[in-house]
Amino acid sequence: MTELHLMWRNTRMVVLCAISAALYAAVLVPFKVVPLIPGVTELRPANAIPIVCSFLFGPAAAWGAAIGNMIGDFFGGVSPGDLFGFAANLFYGFIPYKMWEIISRGESPVIRSPRVAVKYFAACLAASVLCADFVGWGDNMLALRPFSLLGNVIIFNNMVSAMLLSPFILAAVYTPVRQSRMLYTELMPELRRAPMARRTLGLALLVAGEVGAWVAGNLLSTGYWTPAFLPAWITAAPYDKSVAIIVSPLMLLAVVGLCLM
Repeated sequence: MTELHLMWRNTRMVVLCAISAALYAAVLVPFKVVPLIPGVTELRPANAIPIVCSFLFGPAAAWGAAIGNMIGDFFGGVSPGDLFGFAANLFYGFIPYKMWEIISRGESPVIRSPRVAVKYFAACLAASVLCADFVGWGDNMLALRPFSLLGNVIIFNNMVSAMLLSPFILAAVYTPVRQSRMLYTELMPELRRAPMARRTLGLALLVAGEVGAWVAGNLLSTGYWTPAFLPAWITAAPYDKSVAIIVSPLMLLAVVGLCLM
């Protein structure tokens, strides 16, 4: 994850971060008036933007997604949970290109075959799940909203945009951006990838942590799982304490995996 720090030394990457944030916010804000769940989340076709920008601009897109989402939140009402939303969108823009570096074998992310489509789907799903985990985990710990509400709606919202909109945008812009030598790999030649064994381990930890957090968060926040080793006052609704105790280590595992990637 060192590139998240190094990119701020590169003027062109900073400009691309600003462009990514502006694009994301510009599409987010108008749809604030089309809520899926009033006061919780809205229709978000803008979620296609971080996926596209991730494959193009790498770490600049990650910061752009986080900043753009924060700008959008200012128009929909600010709450303590927005801090978790910032981190969630940072990872939503970070995971696709990092995972693609591991699974692509040098292929373009533009979908031209079933094999590429499966890899693309996996990268988008991994990004969507961790994004949903962070928001659901944070809001449930703050006793704002249950994990089961946000953890599932966000995955659905993200994946609809990522699968229905992002592939067409990516197909239209990837080749021109590559020919203009504006891909993050061209702009940051100093980046060095970790050994494949380490990155593969990181990916495995990421998937294990985020899937475990999603399953545990859903079971705990709906009351379907009441851990016998925890006292009753901890496992009582709104389940904020049990989510903090059980889900937090799994979230940490996912972040450790990202660091290894």
